[in-house]
Order: sequence, then structure tokens, then C-alpha cells
Amino acid sequence: METASPAPVQPEQQHPPEHPHHHGNGPKPFRGVKVASYLLMAAMLFLVLHYSLLPGLLSVCLGFLATRWLAVKFTWLRRRFPRKPGKVGFGPGLAATLVILAPMVLVALALSHSRTYIVDAPQQYKELLDFLADTVLELRQKLPADLGAMLPAGAEELQKVMAAYLGAKAGALAMAGRAWLTGLLYAYVGLIIGTLAAVRHISNHRGPLAVQLIKRITLFGEAFRQIVAAQFWIASFNTVLTALFLLAILPVWGLKLPYTPALITLTFFAGLIPIVGNLLCNAVITLVGLSVSPAAAAACLLFLILIHKAEYVINAKVVGTRTHMGVWELLAVMFVAEAIFGPSGLVAAPLFYAYLKKELEASHLV
Repeated sequence: METASPAPVQPEQQHPPEHPHHHGNGPKPFRGVKVASYLLMAAMLFLVLHYSLLPGLLSVCLGFLATRWLAVKFTWLRRRFPRKPGKVGFGPGLAATLVILAPMVLVALALSHSRTYIVDAPQQYKELLDFLADTVLELRQKLPADLGAMLPAGAEELQKVMAAYLGAKAGALAMAGRAWLTGLLYAYVGLIIGTLAAVRHISNHRGPLAVQLIKRITLFGEAFRQIVAAQFWIASFNTVLTALFLLAILPVWGLKLPYTPALITLTFFAGLIPIVGNLLCNAVITLVGLSVSPAAAAACLLFLILIHKAEYVINAKVVGTRTHMGVWELLAVMFVAEAIFGPSGLVAAPLFYAYLKKELEASHLV
């Protein structure tokens, strides 16, 4: 009689018990790694502000998104127009090359036509601030007699305080030439980093910390695309209209504002800052207009109110709806960030706060 063969060993008996971290049920796996990814991301954002690396960080995001966008467009072209043998085709490499070379071409063109303006930008804005300080001190003389008489007696002290503040900012700008060029260098290096990251080879084998960090960076990229990209188009729209007003409409009435190139550039960069940037542009351009004549100041104020009203609608629809942020939230975080980190905190606050809200929403905490 044949002896019965022993029962086959079950698969789960052939391997050692699974590590507790890999269990599908129970505590969430790698909780410590997830917390570490949050801490690393927070530390990175803090160091960016502390060491004035914000231009580099924004350029990393811009380079990454621009390269990915171009690569998608080139993929569509490659499918629509197949490459002939022996000819170079469209691909991610070409997209990366274009993104890296485009700023160099633009800078070369700008230096050939506006070298003095680019290199001496801090000095020009110092002169603009000094000009505004003088205008504030002479406010009573610049206004029509009946309006000037309506200013309270204590207005002169307020004018002196404002003029002193503007003068202090002008003094700080006088020392900002090196920081200006350093910021441009950081921005270009960041653009290269973002471009190379967009075309990197992606490995299928990632550690748990890498997986969590990719989630953090993906959410940050979404916040950048929603906040900065939308604000970029809003600022561009605002700048084009302001340039047309200052260069085409005012001269028709025989009015010309001093420091027009600096005002147009300020309009674009200040327009990248939601809400506060618009108020800053309104105040500066109206004061410069007042230095020319009360009629010029009134025309500037009326025009700026009209275009900024349209901009507020776009801002509320595009930025507020996408990021679920109210105006009071933006103002609060911007003023706190500016008090702690200065102008870079003011610029970074909408982006960083949008990222924070995305993390909280992803964790179902808000």
C-alpha cells in the first residue's frame, strides 16, 4: 500500500511573515516617512525665503511646466507630421533646449537695445522713489488751491513721515544693484534645473521617502500653476493696457509722465502680487501723474480704477475659484509674510498658502 504524500506547503508558509510596515490594514504605512516629507518641504520653503532664493524657486517651477507643455505640443506635432528619415524630430530634448536658450536670446536682444535700463534698474527705481518723496512733500502745492486748503493741519507731519519712508526705501535700493544681478542669476539657474528635471529619466523603483516627496512637489506644482500662471497673464494684460495708456493715450492730451519705462516694468512685477500689487501701482502712477498736473493725476486714477476693476473680476474668478482662497485670507497671509520675510514673503505668500491649503485638502482636514 502506497504511503500518502504529505500535503503541499501553502504559499504563505514558504515566506517569512510580512513586515508590519507593509500591512494593507491597520496603521497607515510609512507614517514617519510621510511626516519627514512634510518637514523637509517646510524646511525647503523656509530656507528659500530666508536666503532670498525665491526667484530661483519660481524659475524652477516655470522651467519645469514650460518644458512639459512644449514637450506635449511637440508630441502632437510628431504624431501629425511623422519625421522623415535623416531629419531631426520634435521631442522633449528640443523642448528643453528651447526653454534654456530662450532667456539668453531675450537678454541678448534686451542688452543690445536697453542695456542701461536693465543694468541700472535699481538706480532708476531709487530715483523714482526720491521723486515720489518730493511729490508727497509738495502735495499741498501740487493740488488745486481749493483741494489743498481742505487738507488737515496734521497732514504735513504725515507727508514728512511718508517722504522719510520713501527716502529710506530709496537708500536701500541704492545698494541693491548686486542683489538685482544675483537674483537674475538665481532665476536662470533655477530655470535650467526645472528644465532638466522635466526631461529626466524616471525610475520605476522609488523609496518611500521619494514617493512622499513627489506627492508634496506635485501639489506645490499645482499651486504654482494655478496662482502664478494665472497671475502672470493678469499682470501681462494689465501691463499692456498701462503701456498703451502711458505711451499712446496720455500724449494725445499733451501729457507725458516721467519715469514711464520704470512705471511700466513696475506694473508688471507688482501685478504678480494679488491685490496689494494693484494698490501699489495705483498709488505710484497717480502720484507721478500728480507731479505733472492734477488733470494727469485724475486721468491716471480713472484709468487705473477701470482696468483694475476688470482685473479684480478676473482674479476672483481665476485665482480665488481654483484655490478656494478668500480675499481676507490672501491679505492676512501676505501681510504676515511681509512682516517676517520682507518683500519676498509678500510675493511668496499667495503661492505658499495655496500649497498649504492643497495639502490640508488632500488630508481631508479642511
